[in-house]
Amino acid sequence: MSLRAAAFSRSCLAVGLATVLGGHAARAADPAPAPAPAPASATPLHLPGEGRNMPDSFADLAARLLPAVVNVSTTEMVRPGEDDGDDGDDGDSTPQVPNFPEGSPFEKFFHDFMNRQDSPNAPPRKMQALGSGFIIDPSGVIVTNNHVVRHADQITITLQDNTVLKARLLGHDDRTDLAVLKVDSARPLPAVPFGDSDNARVGDWVLAIGNPFGLSGTVTAGIVSSRGRNIEQGPYDDFIQTDAPINKGNSGGPLFNLHGEVIGINTAIFSPSGGSIGIGFSIPSAEAQGIIAQLRQHGRVTRGWIGVRIQDVTQEIADGLGLKSAHGALIAGVEPKGPAANAHLQTGDVIQSLNGKDIDGRALPRLVAELAGGSVAHLGIWRRGQQMNVNITIGALPEEKTDRADSAHPAARNSALGSMAVEGMGFTVGEIDDIARQKYNMADGQKGVLVTGVTDDSPAAERGLRPGDVVTEVQQSAVNTPADLRRQLDAARSQHRKTVLFLVQNADGLRWVPFPLPEGGGH
Repeated sequence: MSLRAAAFSRSCLAVGLATVLGGHAARAADPAPAPAPAPASATPLHLPGEGRNMPDSFADLAARLLPAVVNVSTTEMVRPGEDDGDDGDDGDSTPQVPNFPEGSPFEKFFHDFMNRQDSPNAPPRKMQALGSGFIIDPSGVIVTNNHVVRHADQITITLQDNTVLKARLLGHDDRTDLAVLKVDSARPLPAVPFGDSDNARVGDWVLAIGNPFGLSGTVTAGIVSSRGRNIEQGPYDDFIQTDAPINKGNSGGPLFNLHGEVIGINTAIFSPSGGSIGIGFSIPSAEAQGIIAQLRQHGRVTRGWIGVRIQDVTQEIADGLGLKSAHGALIAGVEPKGPAANAHLQTGDVIQSLNGKDIDGRALPRLVAELAGGSVAHLGIWRRGQQMNVNITIGALPEEKTDRADSAHPAARNSALGSMAVEGMGFTVGEIDDIARQKYNMADGQKGVLVTGVTDDSPAAERGLRPGDVVTEVQQSAVNTPADLRRQLDAARSQHRKTVLFLVQNADGLRWVPFPLPEGGGH
């Protein structure tokens, strides 16, 4: 992870000082006329006093918090042929062969050594990794990242006073990268409370404490750089971004506000070099607390689920649907017999609010996940120009399924037989026949129009269409033949639409794809 204390460069300070001194000299030589009085209607601008809320030192706060931050050390026995589980974050990496002169005895020695390490008869290797954690209960409950401990055969906690304790895993959650540990201690341990991350504002001071590169008890300071960051790590991304330096070994450590409350759990960095460049990410406490409570009580996490595949409403999609603004989560698919199907939600519906709160496609999975199974939620729906309110009973998120062996999406050459070019969009379509079903592993009842070819550098290629994809709807109307598709495009032109929406199905599922609608009716 990474954070960096904000600092002004000397060059900026010098320029500012020269400007001020130059101004004083000018006024001494030629006094400026008195400024004109401000208009009576002008409202005075009140700025905060210089240095307001800026501590002279973090020393007292750090001294109070350090005893509750721990070093998390893990050991894993890796057998030949197994993955060592190293993500390049906090664990030790596999030794690399030095660049010895070609054909030298040293080169042969190291190659022979590495080959013995990888041979089936080689003994197991002990892999060690370091991370951070923090105590949330004096009885010895500790929070850290899942990726720090997920492969561990043994977990050891080292306290600030160098007391070493064995830890056991109470529970972990892959989706949010959180884990809860328990140690047994003869005395109550120092603990820190959670704060409300929703109250953290961009620009607020924060402290990060952890064990970067194994340097235990390291304190770094910075600010909240941004909120609600999605770094494509999972379906529930909502990270706090900070410039307080975070590095390898900070994983699982706390991010504190100036009240000494944990508002984030440091979990990721953006870094081309592997070290801090001032862009670190923390799991907000508002999200983490509910997960941690479930892990402590049940050892696992259950989440709310409504059984829809959704995507954000972009401006292109909004134009295609006739929405005034790009707002909400567009349903691209409904799980059969799921909560959404039971509530009669449809592909093409736009979910715009959940329990009275406006949402978008990225926020919906996270907000639904926080709801209890069996509870009733209220959705605000936009359907074909009409606003609707729908009640839906929240289900429990099913366990993740393994990918089917036949779910691969094979590439294919154009099938010119019976194909129709979609002018201005760069792809051709044809009817689905038995040959196409076999070639693309389609279900017997697959409906729609087959994409038979995609032109390089075309709008279709830019939007990710590939041969073998199936267009099932155009402008929320089903299409089963190229003629159906042509009629829907002609209808969209007659309505003077600038964008047309295709519902496209492939091995990954359904998604809405917006296309600019070319002028004219040629096909």
